[in-house]
Amino acid sequence: MLIAVAVNPRASFGRARHAGKDAAAHFRAAGAEVLLLCADSYAGLAQAVEDALESGVDALVVVGGDGMVHLGLNAIAGAGADAVAGADAGAGPGARRRVPLGIIPAGTGNDTARALGLPLHNLPAACERALESLAGGGRMIDAGRITAGGSSRLFAGVVSAGFDAAVNERANGWRWPRGKIRYQLAMLRELASFRAIDYTVTADGEQWQQGAMLISVANGQSIGGGMRIVPGAALDDGYLDLFIVNRLSRTRLLAVFPKVFAGKHVGHPAVRLRRVRTVELSAGNIVAYADGERIGALPMTIEVVPRAVCVLA
Repeated sequence: MLIAVAVNPRASFGRARHAGKDAAAHFRAAGAEVLLLCADSYAGLAQAVEDALESGVDALVVVGGDGMVHLGLNAIAGAGADAVAGADAGAGPGARRRVPLGIIPAGTGNDTARALGLPLHNLPAACERALESLAGGGRMIDAGRITAGGSSRLFAGVVSAGFDAAVNERANGWRWPRGKIRYQLAMLRELASFRAIDYTVTADGEQWQQGAMLISVANGQSIGGGMRIVPGAALDDGYLDLFIVNRLSRTRLLAVFPKVFAGKHVGHPAVRLRRVRTVELSAGNIVAYADGERIGALPMTIEVVPRAVCVLA
C-alpha cells in the first residue's frame, strides 16, 4: 500500500512540518509505503501532489488545515469536476475520485476535519482513523464547485463572500499575531468600517436583490475554526446551504457574531438559511474565499457536486 502524505510546512504557522514527518512515520510503522511530499509554496506542493497522483497511489493524506484539504480535493477531483459525479471507472482525471483523501488536522481552523468528526489534537489517533477508514473503504462526500472567470474550482467547506471574507482578506495581510486571535482581531478591525453589501442572488433559478452583511454558501458547517454558521449542514446530502445575514448596524452585527460559535444565531431575525443546489452571486468589489483560500472577485456560480470524493473518515 502506497500512501502519499502531503504537508505544507507553512500550515498553522510552521507547526505542521513536524506533524508531517510524524504522520509518515506512523503509516510506515503500520506497514505502508509512504511518499512524503513537501514544498515551500502552495503551488509547488500542488504540483508534487499532481505528479504523485499521476504516478499512482492508494491514498492521498494531507497534513495541515482547510487549505490543505482544498488542495487535496482539487487534486483528486478538481481536474474532472465537470464529470466527476458520474465517473466511477476508467483512466484520466475523473477516475481519481477512487483515490481516497485522508486528513491529519494540523492547521489553524480545521473546519472540514471538525465536520468529519476527526481527532483534532491527537495525531496518532488521526492516523489510525485514516488507516481504519482506508481498510473499510472510506466515505463519499459532496463538494461545491465555483465557476468564475471561465475556470472552476472545488471546495469542501464554505464559500464566504462578505464580512467574513473581508476579515480573511485583512487577517491574511498581517504577519502578527499568530493563531485564531489574528482572525478575531481582524474581525474587530474590519467591523469599524464595514458597510452592508448590495448583492444580486440567484438560487436555483430564483433571482432577487439582497442587502446583506455577508453571504456564504456552505457544504460544511463552520468557518474560522469552529464558527458554526450552518450547524445543520451535511457533507453528503446532495445540497449546499445558503447563509445570509441581512443588513444590520455594526453594533447589532457584533452582537450576533458570538452566537455563531454555538450555532445559536439560527433563530435571529436577520439570519436566513436555504438549502440549494446552485447559487449565483454578484456584487461590486467583493472578494470570495473558500476553505480559507482566496478565490477572487464576484460574480461567480456555486453548485453542488454530489459524491465528489472519498474521504478517510
